[in-house]
Amino acid sequence: MSEYLPGLAGVPATKSNISDIDGEKGVLYYRGYPIEQLAKHSSFEETSLLLLDGELPTTAKLAEFDSQLRENRQVKYHIRELMKALPATGHPMEMLQTAVASLSMFYPGNECLTSTEMCEDLNYIHNMTVKIIARMGTIVAMWQHLRHGYEPPVPREDLTYAENFLYMLNREEPDPLLAHIMDVCLILHAEHTINASTFSALVTASTLSSPYSVITAAIGTLSGPLHGGANQRVLEMLNDIGSPDKAEAYVDEKLANKQVIWGMGHREYKTKDPRAIILQGLVAELMEARGGDVNPLMEIALEVERVVEDRLAHKGVYPNVDFYSGILYHEMGIPADQFTAIFAISRTAGWLAHWREQLADNRIFRPTQMYIGSEPREFVPIGRR
Repeated sequence: MSEYLPGLAGVPATKSNISDIDGEKGVLYYRGYPIEQLAKHSSFEETSLLLLDGELPTTAKLAEFDSQLRENRQVKYHIRELMKALPATGHPMEMLQTAVASLSMFYPGNECLTSTEMCEDLNYIHNMTVKIIARMGTIVAMWQHLRHGYEPPVPREDLTYAENFLYMLNREEPDPLLAHIMDVCLILHAEHTINASTFSALVTASTLSSPYSVITAAIGTLSGPLHGGANQRVLEMLNDIGSPDKAEAYVDEKLANKQVIWGMGHREYKTKDPRAIILQGLVAELMEARGGDVNPLMEIALEVERVVEDRLAHKGVYPNVDFYSGILYHEMGIPADQFTAIFAISRTAGWLAHWREQLADNRIFRPTQMYIGSEPREFVPIGRR
């Protein structure tokens, strides 16, 4: 192919059987299962194992995987001390990238990747996967306390992944509904084909770099506002708008200036993101449980969605996953700058599933370019320029 396509739009970069999207119909599948069914019937632990192994696990396999995750939640005190040395004003995604990158120094185990031969040790791959997924939630929750000068709580093995994360974040056992909502959010964000951060993970994996480096690269990519960082920007946007009656003028001004309306539109979907539909329903469920009062930000969001649909539906621009996730996390009492870090906790399952798939048939990524620079020319000494 000699045609230049900005952003590699529509260019197949790999083959995968992990997830699939039908953008015209607004459908997302994990290993062939619709996201709606997984959100309703599964758990983050079960969905993670589905993504990793390819099939829904038996009761025994799920119990073993869940037990392994619980047993690996703690991190060495060295990690905690390293995090204490980071600036308290640092963004959680910057902290997360630093902490995950350091894990390989404290938890060695990359022997499988020291040669040019592809790693075929599935036990090694599984064990590394368990350790990384288990510790992601711990690290993100620890930062919430460390950046304020307090020691973080110790992870608990008697709680589910979602329950333990909320417990560590707030120092108290979560309300069952909040734990359920967090579990569903983790499922929804766990995988989404070859997006920017997953592509970063694949490129890094193809060099046989360590899985810690693979996840570190993906975290850096996810942190950008055009990817995972958009959910925080959505909340800031809604606060800037201030009230539903100002939404129309805000949207029209942004469109007139060709500026981004955060949380709107997706490269793949030409209709409303199926994850956004589920998240919107979770916001409604939480509001109903709290007496039916509508979050003011939700009222603004609904009006923004209405206006955008009126103006841009013909172009296939609808809410994406980031549009309602920020409102939901805000209503759960989670700081806005932690939104994308929670995204990373979840997406680690998908990144590692792609890491495993890449190793199974590895070839280093080496795309070409179209050179548009100067023709060959002679060097001119500095005194003659």
